[in-house]
Amino acid sequence: MTRADLLAKLAKQSVFDLAVIGGGATGLGVALDAVLRGFSVVVLESHDFGGGTSSRSTKLLHGGVRYLAQGNISLVREALAERAAVLKIAPHLAQPLPFVMPSYRWWQTPFYGLGLKLYDLLAGRAGLGKTELLSATEARDALPGLRTQGLLGGVKYWDGQFDDARLALALARTVERSGGVPLNYMEVSGLHGSTQQEAEGARFDLSVKDKRSGKTFALQARAVVNATGVWVDELRQQSSRCSGLAAPERLVSASQGVHVVVDRAFMPGEHALLVPKTQDGRVLFAVPWMGSVILGTTDTPRQDLPREPQAFEEELDFILKEAGKVLSRPLERRDIRSVWVGLRPLVAANGHAGNTKGLSREHTIVTDANGLITVTGGKWTTYRAMAEDVLDACFTAGVLPARSGGATRGHALVGASTAQTSMSLCRMPGEHLYGSEATQLRLCPGADQVLGLGLTEAMVRFAARYEYAWTVEDILARRWRALFLDADKAIEMAPQVAEILRSETAEDPGLEDFLGLAQNYRPQDAADCAAIVAREPAASRQA
Repeated sequence: MTRADLLAKLAKQSVFDLAVIGGGATGLGVALDAVLRGFSVVVLESHDFGGGTSSRSTKLLHGGVRYLAQGNISLVREALAERAAVLKIAPHLAQPLPFVMPSYRWWQTPFYGLGLKLYDLLAGRAGLGKTELLSATEARDALPGLRTQGLLGGVKYWDGQFDDARLALALARTVERSGGVPLNYMEVSGLHGSTQQEAEGARFDLSVKDKRSGKTFALQARAVVNATGVWVDELRQQSSRCSGLAAPERLVSASQGVHVVVDRAFMPGEHALLVPKTQDGRVLFAVPWMGSVILGTTDTPRQDLPREPQAFEEELDFILKEAGKVLSRPLERRDIRSVWVGLRPLVAANGHAGNTKGLSREHTIVTDANGLITVTGGKWTTYRAMAEDVLDACFTAGVLPARSGGATRGHALVGASTAQTSMSLCRMPGEHLYGSEATQLRLCPGADQVLGLGLTEAMVRFAARYEYAWTVEDILARRWRALFLDADKAIEMAPQVAEILRSETAEDPGLEDFLGLAQNYRPQDAADCAAIVAREPAASRQA
């Protein structure tokens, strides 16, 4: 459906079983679970699908090696099973990835090897490959670019990697194809919930504004799920005010995670690197992804909640310094092609006040007095299991009638194909990311017109027609990961993308906004983008 079709459906229906506020991994997972159980569902995302934390992960589907070290066996076992589920339902966007943990001390290979053998055991049939103990030569061969001085060996094990933004998009499109109404750029300006279910079955009144057209909608829903990530407290407070209830206690504290991208030449193989313990006790990853290498991450408390958080100087220094200890080539600021920051929603110490359900798998579900269901925490790997828990909470609270589920475990997402792809997510992205839709993609004009970093004119048109894309940022940050791979290159590509988008949508593609945003992804001094804007055709610069 086009956006006009979705808005027409919204205006016609206006009453839904479930309204999900937040179009990230968690919200979209809840929406798909609910719609497959036969509920009528609308998803309301104030920005773009996956536009927040859900597009800024380390791109890993993992059981959590660090949780194994903490003895949290149940969490590891569940995450490993969920990893297998995601690999099955989205093979074009998620693939197995071998990791190497290098050893520079005599005890590290046997110690970590034993732990990772247990990792295999917990995975059982969902395992992706056997853990192997490597000699120094084998470790070096698996990780070209690894520092060889003092290298004694290593341990090889398996996890998964994926394209987080495109997986979120696939979830949204699967929700639509299953009968739901997913809408990005839809802002909830009012949320009134009653402590009693109304006779018609609706418990919530929502005021919603389409940020693209300015049109407003009045909706009703039997149940509302707050899946807005680090911003869940804002929505809870808004809902409480509208419902005449006391303000709830703060639930979330944010933690900032920084990732930097460097050239593939620093680690040219197709194995990822894991340093289990850095100088301050953190884990460090070096992950080959889409022709580049991702380094990260940090874990820094943050009190404010900006939409576009920026890395602190000490975080960049930490990543470069720690990576430099295990890579043969030293890293400097000028080597960074892109830097991005995600805010993790961590449950605050006082966050269990009221009717709260704290779960062992890191996420928490809260039911407020007016029936609003809030979910926060968790990780991409377990998004599907989280969604099942949210629906169970809706049933327990009585805001939705209980219905059996489980369909999401085997329900293929849009683009999934039974044909095996030989393309690796470690390499430069291409049409393989579209899976079974690659043929439809090539029917769009400009299939052979490459704009840069593998993006073609046809991909931009496909995104505008079928993937809810409206702005240059939508294209270069999430439909295609150019901004996350090379900020300078994305800036160069932006005018052409803007021109194509305008021809498809007849709307302002937000070029100037993107050029300003892209500076946050550049670690160097901000460049003057005026010349780039000047090169754009005058017609496409008009609002």
